[in-house]
Amino acid sequence: MSDEINDALSDDFKHRRNGDIYVVTDEEKQSFKTNGYVHLRGVLSQTEIDEIANVYEQFLRREIAVTGRDFNDMTSGEFGTDASGYAIANVMCPRRYYPQWQDNIFERRAATIAEQLCGPGMQIDFDQLLAKQPGRHDAVFGYHQDQAYWIDTDDRRTATCWLAVDDSTIENGCMQFLAGSHREAVRQHHPLHRDRTESHTLVTELRDGDVMTLVPISRGDITVHNEGVLHGSGGNYSTGSWRRAYIVAFRTDETISAERALGFTHSHNDNIEVLDAVDGLHAKPSAGAQASGEATT
Repeated sequence: MSDEINDALSDDFKHRRNGDIYVVTDEEKQSFKTNGYVHLRGVLSQTEIDEIANVYEQFLRREIAVTGRDFNDMTSGEFGTDASGYAIANVMCPRRYYPQWQDNIFERRAATIAEQLCGPGMQIDFDQLLAKQPGRHDAVFGYHQDQAYWIDTDDRRTATCWLAVDDSTIENGCMQFLAGSHREAVRQHHPLHRDRTESHTLVTELRDGDVMTLVPISRGDITVHNEGVLHGSGGNYSTGSWRRAYIVAFRTDETISAERALGFTHSHNDNIEVLDAVDGLHAKPSAGAQASGEATT
């Protein structure tokens, strides 16, 4: 999509942006509650996205130091090597590695969205960058529920705000959701490769009757999903379009404190015993599963 069209679309939703606040409609709140996700348009202007993209590219060029497994390829588990070969470049917790980015416009505006969708007391739990290179058909992020990656807590409420830094299209691997799947228990997941020392990525299988909804969104739009909705994304089949996403996830103060007390920080460098204690690895298997196929984030 051209910059001119993106500018026009962003301006269409300018009335929804008021400083740090983005106004979520009652219909959008209901969609989040019913489906487990919602698409919000024009959350950031094109100028605001440009500022985000500048820092994003510094991470991809390795100009900002990131430790160990917190910069990796989500498809292979590879880390500490030349990131130009990664199918899905993944940066965990970028705000820790570049504190100057904290309190940026996306964080501030997303915070108001999280409160409107989940209630007061929502704070940033973690952030993440996910970038799919053009032409990487293998840039598949397998189907999963976020809660499967996390430890059990009393309050699981989550608003994961997923910002499109580029147009996110069907061709380049947009998000896919299984609407309403957040109302079921966490499905059994398994590491994409052998075990979590080799691969942080967890995947689950679709069941008979599961129908994924593809959700292409424009640059500056976001999706917000909760902790239980099943989602994934396909490879990047475009010849020249990156699919860069910037994620900020909000949970309650109490939940974040409970995680940290157990040594769980969302870093891929967390202790392996903590990473092996997550919900998805201890869920019961279900009948009617089928091969996972292409899936996101």
